[in-house]
Amino acid sequence: MTLQQRRQLISAASEIQQRAHAPYSGFKVGAALLSTAGQQFVGCNVENASYSLTACAEQVAITSAIAAGQKQFAALAIASAGGVTPCGGCRQVLAEFCTDLPIFLVDTNQEDALVELRLADLLPHRFGKTIQ
Repeated sequence: MTLQQRRQLISAASEIQQRAHAPYSGFKVGAALLSTAGQQFVGCNVENASYSLTACAEQVAITSAIAAGQKQFAALAIASAGGVTPCGGCRQVLAEFCTDLPIFLVDTNQEDALVELRLADLLPHRFGKTIQ
């Protein structure tokens, strides 16, 4: 991943965060996923009065990528107040397609706050098939 791709991914996550539908929690999240083919897919959280129907930003982004035929990923950026990590469900969804993945956490409350970590560190003993 180039420095320019990294910057674009982080910027896309921050921009899409503003489109989130979060009338219940007020907590908006944006995600941008980069495929190994160089395509970028974005998603934002979409809350619902029936809480179990709420969609996380990361799941929206990966679902869009899968719908476009992409199943191999190079990196993920997540933008939120506080720079939170993906929830457990999103970690497992990502692990379905990646044994490991660089993840950039963007704290939109602090312009220079950026944390880089890896999916394998967030979900060290993932459940699922062995990816070849």
